[in-house]
Amino acid sequence: MFIKKAAATAVGTAVFPTIVPSSVFGKNAPSNKIHIGQIGCGRIARDHDMAETIKYDKAQFMAVCDVDSKRLADGKKYVDEYYTKKTGKKSYSNAKMYENYIDMLSDNEIDAVIISTPDHWHAEPAIRAALAKKDIYLQKPTSLTVEEGRLLSDVVRRQNVILQVGTQQRSSPQFRIAAELVRNGRIGKLHTVKIGLPGDPSGPEASEMPVPKNLNYDMWLGSTPEVYYTEIRVHPQNNYGRPGWLRCEQFGAGMITGWGQHHFDSAAWGMDTEYTGPVSVEAIAQFPKSGLWDVHGDFMVKAEYENGITMYTSGGYPNGIRYEGTDGWIFVSRGNYVASTSDPVAQGNNAKALDASDPKILTSEIGENEIHLYKSDNQHGNWLNCIESRKEPISPVEIGHRTCTVCLISHIAMKIPGRLEWDPKLEKFKNSELANSMLRRPQRAPYGTDYIQLSQ
Repeated sequence: MFIKKAAATAVGTAVFPTIVPSSVFGKNAPSNKIHIGQIGCGRIARDHDMAETIKYDKAQFMAVCDVDSKRLADGKKYVDEYYTKKTGKKSYSNAKMYENYIDMLSDNEIDAVIISTPDHWHAEPAIRAALAKKDIYLQKPTSLTVEEGRLLSDVVRRQNVILQVGTQQRSSPQFRIAAELVRNGRIGKLHTVKIGLPGDPSGPEASEMPVPKNLNYDMWLGSTPEVYYTEIRVHPQNNYGRPGWLRCEQFGAGMITGWGQHHFDSAAWGMDTEYTGPVSVEAIAQFPKSGLWDVHGDFMVKAEYENGITMYTSGGYPNGIRYEGTDGWIFVSRGNYVASTSDPVAQGNNAKALDASDPKILTSEIGENEIHLYKSDNQHGNWLNCIESRKEPISPVEIGHRTCTVCLISHIAMKIPGRLEWDPKLEKFKNSELANSMLRRPQRAPYGTDYIQLSQ
């Protein structure tokens, strides 16, 4: 395990961890690895976060945590069986199990945590992990309110820990190439960005069900209000399909934060707006009139930026990002990539990963003295490399917060008619106190960021 690194004197200062020399135990000795705790053992953890991280020899999963004891046991089984198969030794791994992530954070054997929880359980454990000096891989959205996102970014940078946001499109080459071409003027002056992003369909009514004995439902609800249990509000009990909480505003905001943070993050890369935000936002959206699931359906968002760029987002566009300039356009998408077996978008509809008004644009080479963007070929691998080097990862917390803010103020605009003026420096609306009141949520004690002792 890594001996704990000394605090850096400033954000970005290189601090090198002391590692037990490989000459003592061999390069694959457990003591020579980054010891990881997994918080949340559901769909995205199993299909994506754990799968993408465990394959690296420098990582060693030491513990798993979940409020559902069935998923907790499955998480341990996933880890232990992987290492047994890899090493041929049944006793190589005996992952610890935690129901409460706070207990995991007190484990000095853990160097870093991956947070793959439902959206309403992102900011709070990430802040507590930073206070415990653990490095963090955090699934998006970074937060569910602008206020808690700002707190998260401030704490992470103050604590000088490595936080990688799970906006893995940054590690897909086509998104970097598209952004570099745009930033270097290959389509002239950029003036419009069109983002294709679907909504979610409404769902059925659902009656109250007994809480499964294996689920700590009170903790699962966390800082959100008490509501009765029904399976399609939470997650499937017998499989790892797409969970119902994704379609409940109590626990998220729908696709505007679900895939929205991915596409807004990639767009900001090409727009050169990663550390700022729009100056205005307005939106229309359809919301279900009945049923348990209440996140937005079809929608359109218009956001204007100080640099003259207008960004439109709607399910009416092809899924992906289209940059439009005075001399042409570039379109970029995930192509046939999927992060999970239950991704909500049919991949056949956006299989072309990179396209342009003129094919010659895509073969244009970026010169030595032109803008070259951060290059990574794997989001989780980049995080592990940065834990070792103490360099900033490709998706750092402040960029994550700024991108998530675009998602959240777009969602607020869906609720309030008219053009909302946004101050990206103060992170407040200029012309609506109602909108400003939605920059935070009430929190149900003892859960939530309001109840964290920041001096710990």
